[in-house]
Amino acid sequence: MNTVKLGKTGLEVTEIGLGGIPLTRMGTDKAVSLIRHCVNEGITFFDTAYMYGISQDMMGEGLSPVREKVILATKSIKRDAAECEREFNESLAKLKTDYVDLFQFHNVSKDGEMEEILAPGGAYEFALKAKEQGKIRHIGFSSHHPDHAIACCETGKFETVQFPFNFLEAEPGLRVFAAAEKQDMGLIGMKPLGGGLLNRADLCFRFLQGHPKVLPIPGIQDQEEIDEILGLYRNRRPLDQNDEKDIQAFKDSLGTRFCHRCGYCMPCTVGIDIPRVMLFKTTGSNFPFEQVKPLYAEPMAQVDECIECGECLGKCPYDLPIPEMLKECQALYNKALAANK
Repeated sequence: MNTVKLGKTGLEVTEIGLGGIPLTRMGTDKAVSLIRHCVNEGITFFDTAYMYGISQDMMGEGLSPVREKVILATKSIKRDAAECEREFNESLAKLKTDYVDLFQFHNVSKDGEMEEILAPGGAYEFALKAKEQGKIRHIGFSSHHPDHAIACCETGKFETVQFPFNFLEAEPGLRVFAAAEKQDMGLIGMKPLGGGLLNRADLCFRFLQGHPKVLPIPGIQDQEEIDEILGLYRNRRPLDQNDEKDIQAFKDSLGTRFCHRCGYCMPCTVGIDIPRVMLFKTTGSNFPFEQVKPLYAEPMAQVDECIECGECLGKCPYDLPIPEMLKECQALYNKALAANK
């Protein structure tokens, strides 16, 4: 496997990393086994976050025997120094380590957040202190909003940027990464599979192989998935005309408004499983209705409980009209239900 240099961090990592969110949907034993399989296959970059809950514990258990051989990254959503320090110390304990190679400010995507982090008494102040103490080796940030991400890059204070990057979201990612490269920052591409929307790993990773400075960190739920991805890197080829047609078909199907399954809209005040409902637009067209119906009957019924309180609107980093989209997905489900009676 080739390596990627993460800009001015100087870190050399394998061209594929492992994202930590899906680990939370697995049992601990299976997650630890998957992490160690990734290590055995040569993967050296592992990403998690305090917000990912048990993911940090799983990473700690899986990586502690090989800690010095891997690059470990975590994140904090806290914006002030004291709270960030508290959360970071808990992260170290969960990760079974006394330092992290990369610490990132999590989801800097709203007005005023960057300023809050960089202000006196802000989280950046803590991160610098921890870096001086050797507890943090490098400092970066993640974001879901291109304009806010570019503004963070232009401060020159961060060493890496983590941003969604796949063939559906190429243009915003390319703008962010161009700004980051001017500051010699490391480029980390999250959601290479579109948050689970894209079921063609071959298309996703052949697209990414055309951007070798970007480190993709797919979230994986079983060994077969990572083995398939690694196979695409060991037997690589560029996208051909048929691939480009298939990519365009995905774009035509999903349009510009789609749920990225980041989960930041949750929990819903009335208990609607927002990401599950939103996913029907994809699964409903890719699988026989009778196969997916049991997965959606209850979530779709919950949509009727929406009171349009707007809480999810304020939390969505992509500014999606969530209540409107929930009703659209419910209408698609009801249409399929009527057609299959």
